[in-house]
Amino acid sequence: MGGCFSDMEGGKQAVGGLGKGANAQNDAVDFFFRSQGFHQMFTQVELSLSASSLLDRDIASKSDPMVVVFAKKRDGKCEELGRTEVIMNCLNPEWIEKISVAFHFEIVQPLEFHVYDIDTKYHGIPTKTLELGDQDFLGMASCTLSEIVTKPSRRLTLRLQNKSPNGGLRNLGAITVHAEETVASRSVVEMVLRCSRLDNKDVFSKSDPFLRISRMVESGGYIPICKTEVINDNLNPKWRPVCLGGHKFGSKENPLLIECFDFNSSGDHVLIGKMQKSVADLEKLYKERKGANFVISSKSHRKEKVLKGELFVDQYCEKEQFSFIDYVSNGFELNFMVAVDFTASNGNPLHSDSLHYIDAHGRLNSYQKAIMEVGEVIQFYDSDRRFPAWGFGGKIPDGTVSHCFNLNGSPGGSEVAGVEGIMDAYGSALRSVTLSGPTLFGPVINMAAQIAGQSLTSHNHTMYYVLLIITDGVVTDLQETINALVKASDLPLSILIVGVGNADFTSMEVLDADNGSRLESSSGRIATRDIVQFVSMREVHSGQISVVQALLEELPEQFLSFMRSRDIKPPSRSSHFSQASTSSIQ
Repeated sequence: MGGCFSDMEGGKQAVGGLGKGANAQNDAVDFFFRSQGFHQMFTQVELSLSASSLLDRDIASKSDPMVVVFAKKRDGKCEELGRTEVIMNCLNPEWIEKISVAFHFEIVQPLEFHVYDIDTKYHGIPTKTLELGDQDFLGMASCTLSEIVTKPSRRLTLRLQNKSPNGGLRNLGAITVHAEETVASRSVVEMVLRCSRLDNKDVFSKSDPFLRISRMVESGGYIPICKTEVINDNLNPKWRPVCLGGHKFGSKENPLLIECFDFNSSGDHVLIGKMQKSVADLEKLYKERKGANFVISSKSHRKEKVLKGELFVDQYCEKEQFSFIDYVSNGFELNFMVAVDFTASNGNPLHSDSLHYIDAHGRLNSYQKAIMEVGEVIQFYDSDRRFPAWGFGGKIPDGTVSHCFNLNGSPGGSEVAGVEGIMDAYGSALRSVTLSGPTLFGPVINMAAQIAGQSLTSHNHTMYYVLLIITDGVVTDLQETINALVKASDLPLSILIVGVGNADFTSMEVLDADNGSRLESSSGRIATRDIVQFVSMREVHSGQISVVQALLEELPEQFLSFMRSRDIKPPSRSSHFSQASTSSIQ
């Protein structure tokens, strides 16, 4: 298998470890069935994917492959189950991103695996928003889930083929699928790893090292479960904390393969050294304050050569990790807030080409669609369904331009009742507010942050706030916005930004720290965590998923990052079910 990873930026970021919502799907299903008095009727499995001898579609480099997994339904239609990360310049990739599937032993579950070469111009864009028709198709394979899980090794290798049976007999390579049952575990090990005196693999500079951690499977061989970020030009690197869920490594005694590579943008990463250690071994290194030497295969001798480079465990702790479902099923709430752009660049609301045009036949404009799609999901996590709603960039009835005014026109409060209340207030504001400008985000972000901050001072840690900003233009107070976001990163707050219309939103993406770099304020303060998700409605509509999917995919992890940073835990499940049983008896 190739030791290859994601594109230049993506390849330098950490992948795997705990994963996003690692137990969320199991917990959600388990909670539902248990609350209804039923037992689970299926097993959750994770699919690990690798490929060999892929077709090379690129001219000056190798293909940049990604796999999309589909479930084929009885009517012949395919439902997408998930996508791997993109790996740059690699014809023998080994993906770290796993695809989760519910295995029902009593039914036949046909699966299809489609491999694509992702065009360079799409690197850095979330894979879920990519339109597959814009990518080069490298081949597909199909099988049933039972064919994989019934193999002694739970591993199946399939030849890739063209979509059309008449597509020729050209060798398109092969894809290997390995299935493992997902074992729900709240046990998490967090470690800070560093190395010293690594061998230098570069000529004109120092190596750019990263670690890959893989777990041995019963059938032999290893499956990667985690990768650190890349540290440039450093032979004594120290990485950000690595978080490994117990469901990833199994027993603390299970052997793990730890490999240190020198990152190369070509995808041909150079192995600096490797070692085999269990989690228990790593814990021992931490307690004894000792390092472990890397080894490398020796060409001249059968034995492995021991290197001077060492791995150290600077921090080690074990803790219980809760899922998003654990919190929201035990009284924690998401409080929805919305801010709407009333700048003149939206166009006269009375004209049909305006982004604020209210259609007489009931067709929703882009602002209404965003409010409805996001609001309809989040409202179920807010018990009172009273939502603060603001406008910005508009001239209010008293003649002043305001960058944070109550959408309902009331001087007494900004809250409205439900999503319909937001829609009604929005329509009413269009009749009383004159579009103006410029586009400033700072005031509404600060207002949302003030409300979120008040929940902390009141010692109510069960509230988390979600601000939806809908805008047609590029923010003109970029640094002030970044300052507000950095300040708000310590609060129970996430900010969703939807770009509507045809503006160039490239500069907006700096607010969404998906490139691995956290925002920095003008005073030099670094954001505690990423709290922003930006989506262009135009790009999403050309892709395969909805606006709400693209916007909300990071929200559970942002919620969890805050709760974990404050060590806020949900009540125990036993007390939750006890209370539920008592209330049902009454």
